[in-house]
Amino acid sequence: MLPGFVPDAIRRLRDATAVAASRGAPWPPSGVKDPHALALADDEDFWEPIQRAFDVDRTHTNLNNGGVSPTPSHVLEAMIRDLRFSNELPVRNMWQLLEPAIEVSRRELAREFGCDMEEMAITRNASESMETLILGMDLRRGDEVIVSNQNYPRMLTTWRQRERRDGIVLKSVSFPVPPPNQQVIVDAVAAAITPRTRVIELPHITNLSGQILPIRAITDLARPRDIAVLVDGAHAFAHFPFTRDDLDCDYYGTSLHKWLYAPIGTGFLYVRKSKQRALWPLMAADPELDEDIRKYEQIGTHPAANHNAIPMAMSFHRGIGAARKVARLRYLRDRWARRAVSDGDGRVTMLTALDSPDTGGIGLVSVKDVAPNELVGWMFSRHSIVTTPINHPEFSGVRVTPNVYTTLDEVDRFSEALIHAARKGIK
Repeated sequence: MLPGFVPDAIRRLRDATAVAASRGAPWPPSGVKDPHALALADDEDFWEPIQRAFDVDRTHTNLNNGGVSPTPSHVLEAMIRDLRFSNELPVRNMWQLLEPAIEVSRRELAREFGCDMEEMAITRNASESMETLILGMDLRRGDEVIVSNQNYPRMLTTWRQRERRDGIVLKSVSFPVPPPNQQVIVDAVAAAITPRTRVIELPHITNLSGQILPIRAITDLARPRDIAVLVDGAHAFAHFPFTRDDLDCDYYGTSLHKWLYAPIGTGFLYVRKSKQRALWPLMAADPELDEDIRKYEQIGTHPAANHNAIPMAMSFHRGIGAARKVARLRYLRDRWARRAVSDGDGRVTMLTALDSPDTGGIGLVSVKDVAPNELVGWMFSRHSIVTTPINHPEFSGVRVTPNVYTTLDEVDRFSEALIHAARKGIK
């Protein structure tokens, strides 16, 4: 008999829902255009119960949730429950009873992304998903691939291996941080296209400055030319509202342990049904699976507990509401960023556009004459604040990524430390 659902597992979310209802917000949240999203963004009565849904170390302020986020306590407990159940008799409990429930995760992810469940593979992270795409495409010597120099490093490393091994030609485009408009990015990609271009691989939102890229415009540019567009959505899914049809893409990979708050080691790979036969899996699969999305899941023995907790995380995400979530993330970003820029004696610069629909909760900030690595180290050693340095050939700064469990006190503490660093230095 399978273990039962933990009673009252999402009580904190229910408390928040009651607050939203008292403000006139309906249940469930009314999709991506929730008219109450902005009104709730700074409503601490709504967000306080959600903050308490996470058991996190409050002796430190974690502002690097873009790397990996904690998961809500009830999601963690669901995974631990299944791990214990698996361990009692793995060959039966894990393989025969728990593993089939992956189909529920597949269904719920496909529903949220807006695709058929036969186009949704469950992976361990965005890197696995994207490397499946990068290594799985048939390319010939001389074929050209367009990337940006703001792509995730692991993806660029994978393309460079193909360049060394297969003789493909990698072409990298650049765009300003922040860009003056989205057309600048489209024009940079368009200028790199030649008759030999076969693939364009770009992030949906950069992990550096949090710039959301115009993926739909790029797919519209590429499809008439029969150029495949691979979208690295590691930081996008469940961060801000969108569906597959908004992008009109054929390939998409993401991690679920960042903004969906699923267990560490969960992700998905979307491949349009008509493209599956031609795309090789990362690990070998039988020919009977040539047109089956499950061929991308042939990774050997793995825990069922991680991916079976995905629906729990999805319920939590839906309970908050995608539009409400990104409104809150932008509010937290703007709260620390505007104060730091205003009070930083002209020495604090935001490299993420604040008044733009093309950014989310990620903020990249620089302090004049203070190296990012040194500032990050000082933030941690002096203030117990966790951030991450960004050192790119064209720009540098500190990346800051709060999350829905982050309190106002925590972002205020960060902005105060940033202002101190700007005015007085970090020595």
